[in-house]
This record gives sequence, C-alpha cells and structure tokens, in this order.
Amino acid sequence: MYNNVIGLIYMKYSFKAELLLDTLTVFRGILSRSVMISMKKLLSACDKKPSEFLGAYGEFFRVLSDHHATESLAGHITRAALYDENIFTLAAAAGRADELPENIKEAVKRDCESIIFLANLDAESILNEYTYINDIREIADTLPRWSCGKVEPEFENGCDFDRLCAFCKQNGCGIFARWRAFIWRDGDIRPVEHPDKISLDSFIGYERQRQRVLDNTLAFINGKTCNNCLLYGDMGTGKSSTVKALGNELRGQGLRVVEMPKERLSEFPLLVDKIAPLPLKFIIFIDDLSFQSQDKSYTSLKAVLEGGLAARPSNALIYATSNRRHLIKESWADRDTDDIHRRDNMQETLSLSDRFGLAVNFGNPDKAEFLEIVYALAERAGVTMKKEELAAKAERFALSRGGRSPRCAKQFVESLAV
Repeated sequence: MYNNVIGLIYMKYSFKAELLLDTLTVFRGILSRSVMISMKKLLSACDKKPSEFLGAYGEFFRVLSDHHATESLAGHITRAALYDENIFTLAAAAGRADELPENIKEAVKRDCESIIFLANLDAESILNEYTYINDIREIADTLPRWSCGKVEPEFENGCDFDRLCAFCKQNGCGIFARWRAFIWRDGDIRPVEHPDKISLDSFIGYERQRQRVLDNTLAFINGKTCNNCLLYGDMGTGKSSTVKALGNELRGQGLRVVEMPKERLSEFPLLVDKIAPLPLKFIIFIDDLSFQSQDKSYTSLKAVLEGGLAARPSNALIYATSNRRHLIKESWADRDTDDIHRRDNMQETLSLSDRFGLAVNFGNPDKAEFLEIVYALAERAGVTMKKEELAAKAERFALSRGGRSPRCAKQFVESLAV
C-alpha cells in the first residue's frame, strides 16, 4: 500500500511527513537532533486529544526558538543533514563517494528528497489537518507560526549529489564540518564553540618564522614530507596565535586543530583512535609545553613523537609551543650529581625537543622591530599620533611591562583607544 511514499498525493500531509521521518536511512543520525525529536512528537500527536497536540505544538516551537530557527526551519534541518556523519558523508569527505554501492547512493537521494519535504513543514497545514481542529479553532488561531525560510544551497536543486560531495570534500563531516576548533576533554574531542578568529593576515612581523610553519603545514596537507613542529621563544611573540591562525586559514583544505592539554598526554592513544579513520588532516596542538625535571609524563610525549606503539597516525602532526627550547626545566643541581651515567641523564633531558623535526624560534623584537609593529598596529587602529610621540610612549609602556614583544605592542595601541 505504501510502496511509493513520496508520490502518494492522497495521503494526509502530516502522516506523510511522519512516514518520511521514520524511513530515513543513511541520514538517520539527524533523528537524534532535538528539533527532529520534537517534530516527531508533533506529527504523532496530529490525531491525539487536544491537550496532547497543543503540548507537542508548543514544545516544537520552543525547541525552534532555542535554536533560533523559528524563521528558518528549512535551513536548520538541511544544515543538520550536511553536518551528519554517516557512510556517505565520510566517503564524500575522502573523495570516494563514487565508490559507494548503488543502493547506498539511491538511499542518499531518497533521504535528501525526504529531508527537503520535512524542511518545508508548514505550520498552517499541520493545524488544518489536526483531527479536532474545530474544537480548538479559537486557540489555534492564536498559536505562533514558524517560517521555513530557505534550504541550504546544496539542497536548492533537490538532491544534487555532486554538490553534496563537494561540500563534504571541502568541509569534512560530522562535528568537523560544523566546528573549526576542538579540544580533548573528558576522553573525547569537544568543539570549541567560540574559537579565536585570528587570521594570518592580522600578524605583523615574524614573517620568516611563520612562513616556515605554513610551508610545513601545506606539505602535510598535500601529502609531502613534513615534520612535527616546536614553536619556541619569548612570551607574547605569537606562537600559539600562529597555530590558531593556520587552523582558520586552512580549514577549507581539510585541516582541523585539536588542542590536547599536556596533563592528558597519556590519553593520546584514545585520541589516535578517534581521528585515524577520518578523511581529514589534524594538527594536535599542545600549548605552553614544559616539564619539571622529575615530571615523567614527558615520556608519553616522547613515545608519541617517535617509537611508541600508539604513534601518531599519518593524518596528524603535533605542533607544540613553549617558552623554552629544551622542554625540561633543568637546574645546575641536576648536573651536580654522583650518578655515573650523568651524561646519559642529560641526553635524556635534551632528547625530547630533538624529536620535533622542525623547531622555529620566536624571539623578542629589538627596538626597531618593536616600533615597526607599533606603527603598523597604530595605523590599523586609526591612531594619528606623530611617530616620535608614539615611539616614546611605546618605549615607556614596554618598560613598565618588562620588555618589548608583539603582545606588548598590541596592548599599548589598544590602551590609546581607551
């Protein structure tokens, strides 16, 4: 009876929508989204008693409100489909969608047609089809209506298979399509909802250092020879910001950045298991890395960098920042020891930093370089002060902050706008 669900013109609108929702296959993951859950409850209540129907209607509108989707239901639902992680989106992100079996491709097309229908769920039609609408007409006329708006561009022409594949190829799938930055927390990869939006164009100075890191990253993306990277040097010179900017700049080329706290390095094998099968490139970012002389957790990082059973996968590089070239803090007392293998102990201390194939030094600028950064930042900010006065004030500001750095220059220029 229901062999051609989409084509049945005599079927009630709400019943057809409910059936299409229930029969999603490849994109079934979107059914776990709160909007789809509340939509299911509303459609199921279309022949229930008024209190149940009105409660489901109110809940659906509330969920839409929470997601800022009362004016854009279609956009919200089709975005959920684009961000879904399934056999199709994984294959498309890897550029292998054409290798999928034909029945999977047909299921994708059918799901997309169903999703477009559901994305255009009309409030007025739902109300008019409600079994007991005449009993609640007075209340129904006062209920808020939602608007569908537009579907995402990939769904504008129905199921455009090639366009969907292109989206996944450029943006990835699942959480990696929706978010740009991530952190390892509680044994899983969590998205950073409000990431730093810094770009490579926003930097002034350190072009040579930043280019070396960029070249290494591009080689990694393009499958060429590349290295784990240590960005070391003075505070406030843009080491961490460089890594963040790379993640923003190269997102469209399949690069993602996952920050891993140093104290969680023992969990690296768990992170490897998460990212190794994914068709994306990952920078595992360890910020402000250093170890005390008795901190043996550095052995976890050594194993990751070289020689461990759970070594990094081929789709990942490790980028670390540190204020120290040699990552283990060492005192003269550490060298003044009666250990007969003192030289071996020193080599053990120094070996960690040597396992980064690329080490890039970000040192504090001299006076001329510092002032060039100040002048450029001041021009960007629209500061009209004469250079002589600007230089004198910048030097006094740097002296009060304990030295020159790009961060100090930025803070100084921002202070002028206060």
